[in-house]
Amino acid sequence: MKVVIQRVRHASVTIDNEVFNKIEKGFMLLVGITDGDNEEIVDKMANKVVDLRIFDDPDGKMNLGIEEVGGSILSISQFTLYADCKKGRRPSFIAAARPEVSKPLYEKFNDVLAKRVEVKPGIFGAEMLIDLVNDGPITIVLDSKEIL
Repeated sequence: MKVVIQRVRHASVTIDNEVFNKIEKGFMLLVGITDGDNEEIVDKMANKVVDLRIFDDPDGKMNLGIEEVGGSILSISQFTLYADCKKGRRPSFIAAARPEVSKPLYEKFNDVLAKRVEVKPGIFGAEMLIDLVNDGPITIVLDSKEIL
């Protein structure tokens, strides 16, 4: 599983020319699921996201978590995080889990997050436009193979 975390001042997802969901201060997540991911991995990754202390405290030090600052999460499914660009010019997405596997795991990921913070998802498999203001800019990539 891969999760790209962007600390944002605000973010929104537009589907069919209409804003579907939006947040103010918080995280905009791109969430990729690969073959072999399971509910245990999803649970650990979701809690890792929420536990990250990447918001500034009063002294300007990244020392606060999303719960402490009252932030929200915009969560977007993103199979292209598993693009393989080693050969040729067209990426292969064979490492991305099939929708029948990835959709329930993505939904479980959002459910685990929602136990702790407000979560607003996109629509799995939809064409989406993402608008955000990256705060910092702070962007962090979590890969379950590296952190679990």
